[in-house]
Amino acid sequence: MSFSEILNLSVGSFTLGALLTAAITLIVCLLVIRTIMKIIDRCLSRTKLDSKAQSYIIRGLKAVLYVITAMIVLGDLVDMTSLVALLSVCSLGITLAAEDILGNVAGGLVIFSTHPFELNDYIEADGVGGSVEEISVFHTKLLTPNGQYILVPNRSLSSTKITNFSRLGRRRIAIPVTASYDAPTKTVLSACTEAMEMTPNLLRDPAPVARLTNYGESSIEYTLYCWSSAADYWDCYFFLMQAIRDAFEKHNVEMTYNHLNVHVVEK
Repeated sequence: MSFSEILNLSVGSFTLGALLTAAITLIVCLLVIRTIMKIIDRCLSRTKLDSKAQSYIIRGLKAVLYVITAMIVLGDLVDMTSLVALLSVCSLGITLAAEDILGNVAGGLVIFSTHPFELNDYIEADGVGGSVEEISVFHTKLLTPNGQYILVPNRSLSSTKITNFSRLGRRRIAIPVTASYDAPTKTVLSACTEAMEMTPNLLRDPAPVARLTNYGESSIEYTLYCWSSAADYWDCYFFLMQAIRDAFEKHNVEMTYNHLNVHVVEK
């Protein structure tokens, strides 16, 4: 039996020659993929991309190359015209169904590469504020101050404004309070300053300061400005809130509320 006859022997639905060609093609493709991935791995290692982002990129490219390899190998075994048509329909359906998933993956890669925040940073984005507990390829997990656990899709997170309160290592506390028009301004400012001096862990640089900020219909508004470390923010905030009331009581400053004064004029 000649070599050509051996190649034409049938093995199931395929000829031995077709199977041999497909096997050789598969080996060559796998060797090419291995070489390409080594080159990509070296290139990525020289960039400033996060290790997670590099891992996702490598896995994504490897999956794409494997799909291309499968199509090339199948081309040696079956008619590619019908196969390409079928794959086109399937890929369209998968793309439409996975649009949000792909968007979240792309958003995750943007977050990993740009580093707008890190673990334990307190951020506000897309109408939600909380401490970053976990950054995955699909979602970013936030823990809010009132104990809620929120998953924010990376797709929306990467395309909206992000405020990172922890990046500079400190946060400003701004608390508005109101006092009666009858209370002397110096007395109110003195009470506000005393409340900030009573609050532990406030930063002294920038120095805490109180200012008269608005004249309301039934009260004058004052605002206390001070700074704390990002880690001490909430402790300082709540302590200061109570200290303000205690200082106002000590200096006999009335905390006003919305009210209406009616003056009756006798004729």
